[in-house]
Amino acid sequence: MSSTPHDPFYSSPFGPFYRRHTPYMVQPEYRVYEMNKRLQSRTEDSDNLWWDAFATEFFEDDATLTLSFCLEDGPKRYTIGRTLIPRYFSTVFEGGVTDLYYILKHSKESYHNSSITVDCDQCAMVTQHGKPMFTKVCTEGRLILEFTFDDLMRIKTWHFTIRQYRELVPSILAMHAQDPQVLDQLSKNITRMGLTNFTLNYLRLCVILEPMQELMSRHKTYNLSPRDCLKTCLFQKWQRMVAPPAEPTRQPTTKRRKRKNSTSSTSNSSAGNNANSTGSKKKTPAANLSLSSQVPGLGAIPNCSLNPGRDGDLYHSTAVTPSGQFKEKH
Repeated sequence: MSSTPHDPFYSSPFGPFYRRHTPYMVQPEYRVYEMNKRLQSRTEDSDNLWWDAFATEFFEDDATLTLSFCLEDGPKRYTIGRTLIPRYFSTVFEGGVTDLYYILKHSKESYHNSSITVDCDQCAMVTQHGKPMFTKVCTEGRLILEFTFDDLMRIKTWHFTIRQYRELVPSILAMHAQDPQVLDQLSKNITRMGLTNFTLNYLRLCVILEPMQELMSRHKTYNLSPRDCLKTCLFQKWQRMVAPPAEPTRQPTTKRRKRKNSTSSTSNSSAGNNANSTGSKKKTPAANLSLSSQVPGLGAIPNCSLNPGRDGDLYHSTAVTPSGQFKEKH
């Protein structure tokens, strides 16, 4: 009777020393592996709902995707928001790509309070093209990913800087292609910096569509004309610019009374009364002076009060003429 070899680290669930494995956080590179598997499971019937579910699974609600590369007319940098990310991945396959996956080599991870940053200087984006001809494109560059440090571990920022790319054609096609037109077609690149023209045109449109997201959502919600949507958006932005920032409320300061000694209070009170009596005598002549005594011809001015007029905006008050008569001034 043969028995299986005993594993010293095995613990039977029915034994007294059974220990269940503790859950652990998924590594960021494994999330990229899961994303590659999800992209490979795509079918030709995958619609917008499938791409929205794909973006929801791997990207945060406020995620951004940035691509940086250099074309013939200079360096380019495109940044799109969360709403345009599903469409970006779908355009890659609509441009003739049948397979897409990312390879990370020698990546570095840094942990923060609420995020995990993965910096891979040797990242390769591999795309398999079925048209116009069977070609494998390897796009190399630097990929920086920022994941949220939670159970979902979704991507918050995606920044891919393309340095170079290579287009690989099967040697069988090159060897058996004797037609000059076929050879000329094989010698031409089908991508620009590893991206198809379909994807590049979409990125150019995103530069225009991204600022118009607010206008399109307002038009869809309130069914307004484009001109009215633009007016309301501009008016709300103008209000936010003109409105002063809210000032923080200040708490009233409470003054503390100082306690005086009983022995010194009597002496200070007597000295203070004498000083007040002399000060009052000096202040009484100036206090008794009035405008009528200084300027002849003017009578005593009664207590003037501002009352609202009939229109609500006008006010009238009481003035004194040189002859001493009162006159209402509107």
